Amino acid sequence: MAHEKNHDYHILKPSPWPLLGAVSAFIMLFGAVLYFKGDSPWMLLIGFAGVLYTMYVWWSDVIAEGEAGDHTPVVQIGLRYGVIMFITSEVMFFVAWFWNFFKHAMYPMGPLSPAVDGVWPPVGIETFDPWHLPIINTLILICSGAAATWAHHAIAHDDDRKGLVWGLVIAILLGMLFTAFQAYEYMEASFSFSGNIYGASFFMATGFHGIHVIIGTIFLAICLIRALRGNMSKEHHIGFEAAAWYWHFVDVVWLFLFIAIYVWGG
Repeated sequence: MAHEKNHDYHILKPSPWPLLGAVSAFIMLFGAVLYFKGDSPWMLLIGFAGVLYTMYVWWSDVIAEGEAGDHTPVVQIGLRYGVIMFITSEVMFFVAWFWNFFKHAMYPMGPLSPAVDGVWPPVGIETFDPWHLPIINTLILICSGAAATWAHHAIAHDDDRKGLVWGLVIAILLGMLFTAFQAYEYMEASFSFSGNIYGASFFMATGFHGIHVIIGTIFLAICLIRALRGNMSKEHHIGFEAAAWYWHFVDVVWLFLFIAIYVWGG
């Protein structure tokens, strides 16, 4: 047959989602710039809605392709490489925030700037005690990562759907608890984002990590819904594998944040 498939690769059909995603992201960025200048946030919200819609329909297509049998072992290798490159880009994103924090911590600028005569943390800044709520949040996130590992092992080695579901439930609940404690910590902070470099560095680094925790929790929740629907198996669970890798990345970043910002930088 002329159109019979005789290879392990997946030839994608033309899709509008890459173009829609790029246009939506540009509108969101442009709207954010206008909003920061004091204009209406409507363009920002429209672009954000477009990005969310693109994520939903594009990933729905990927799930449908997997259920249709298009994710052969060769295709799964390519998908894993894609996830690895995405996580690598996220690592470099956080490297920038660590670089910013270490630069100001090791070379604090004082009133005689550009001479290096300042102190760190800046005078008047009351930092968090790392051995109270921060260490509790650290243990919560580590336990959540362990639950995700349990779920991954259950489906990948034993095809244990019950272990997959319960591991995901525990990981999601602990991720939500971490976010709640992080929000409480922000409300109790004695410093703000503006007016001092410590507050700006602290909230940018931990805040972006918090956003990644929320995204990872949603990622795991979608995997839980798919697991309850019976979509994943021992041979085909690349979506959950990507979620587990992402969650472990979030765990590792938090460990570095805890050591660098809460313990050493405080």
